[in-house]
Amino acid sequence: MATVYYEKDADPKALAGKTIAVIGYGSQGHAHAQNLRDSGNKVIVGLAAGSKSKAKAEADGFQVLEPTAAAKAADVVVILAPDPQHGAIWNEIKTGMTKGKTLVVAHAFSVHFKTVQPTPDIDVVLIAPKGPGHRVREVYKEGRGVPALVAVFQDATGSALKTALAYGSGLGATRAGLLATTFKEEVETDLFGEQNVLCGGLSELIKAGYQTLVDAGYQPEVAYFECVHEVKLIVDLIHEGGLSYMRYSVSDTAEYGDYTTGPKIVDDRTRAEMKKSLAAIQDGSWAKSWIAEFQGGSRNLLATRAREQGLGVEQVGRKLRAMMPWIPKRDVPGVSN
Repeated sequence: MATVYYEKDADPKALAGKTIAVIGYGSQGHAHAQNLRDSGNKVIVGLAAGSKSKAKAEADGFQVLEPTAAAKAADVVVILAPDPQHGAIWNEIKTGMTKGKTLVVAHAFSVHFKTVQPTPDIDVVLIAPKGPGHRVREVYKEGRGVPALVAVFQDATGSALKTALAYGSGLGATRAGLLATTFKEEVETDLFGEQNVLCGGLSELIKAGYQTLVDAGYQPEVAYFECVHEVKLIVDLIHEGGLSYMRYSVSDTAEYGDYTTGPKIVDDRTRAEMKKSLAAIQDGSWAKSWIAEFQGGSRNLLATRAREQGLGVEQVGRKLRAMMPWIPKRDVPGVSN
C-alpha cells in the first residue's frame, strides 16, 4: 500500500523563520506562492528581468527579485518554470544554493534526467500537485486541498522529508493527502500518462473517430458531438466513480459496445507501442529528444501546433461551442473563431 501523509504528519514549524523563493509565477508558481504565504510563510518571487509576470506578482503583494538574488535570500528555493528551462535557471541560481538549503520541484524531469545536478550538500524534494495551478489555489481558498505527490531525492540535512511535508501542508495538499513516491516513478509515470493516454492517446483517438465518420459521409457536426463533445460526459463519470460507475451510468448498449469493440481498438499492437514509449521514457531518449527540440527553437513543436489548430475537427468545434453558452469560452490566443 502507498504511504499517504496528512495534516497530522506535517509540522509547519519546519519552515518557521525560513524564506521561500518561488522561481516562476505562472500556473503553478502563483498558486504555490499565494497558498504558502496565506499559510503563514515568508515568500518572495524570483523572475527574470523584463518578465511579464512581475507586475502581477507585485500586485499580489510579493517582493520580486531576479532569480539569483531570490535564491541567495531564501532557505527554500522552488523552481516552477517549464521543464526545459530548469537547467538554465539552475546554472543561474546555483551559486546561491549554499549548504543546507532546499531545492523544491513540482516535476522530477530536470533532476531525474540531470539537466539540474544539485550539489550534495543541499536537500532536494518534490511536491507535485495533481491539478493545475488555478485549482490548487481555488481549492485552498475553499478550505480544502488538492492531493499531491511527495518525494525526497537528496537528504543532506536529515530533515528533507520534514521540510517537504511542511511545504505540502502550506500548499494545502496535506488536507487531501500527500502520496509518497520517488523522482523516478513520478516523472516516468507522468510522461507515460501524458503521451499514451491523457494527451497523445486521447487526442489521436478523438481525431481518428471524428475523421472516420466524416470520411464515411456523416455530417462533421454530428461527428463532433459523438466523438468530441461527449468525451466530457464519460470522463466526468469516470472521474467521479471509476470505470464501473461510468458503465453503470451509460446505456446497456453503450456498455456492451465498450466490452466488445474497445479491445479491438486498443489491441496488442497498441500495448506494444505503449511499452516502447515507456522504454524510451525510462532510458532517457525521449527526454533528450524534447530537450534538443526546445534548444533548437521548438520548430517541430510550433509547426505541428499550427497544423493541428487548423484541423477540421477544431474548426467545427469552435462553431458548435458558440451554440452552447453554458460552456466557458476558451480558445488559444491568436486562433480565429
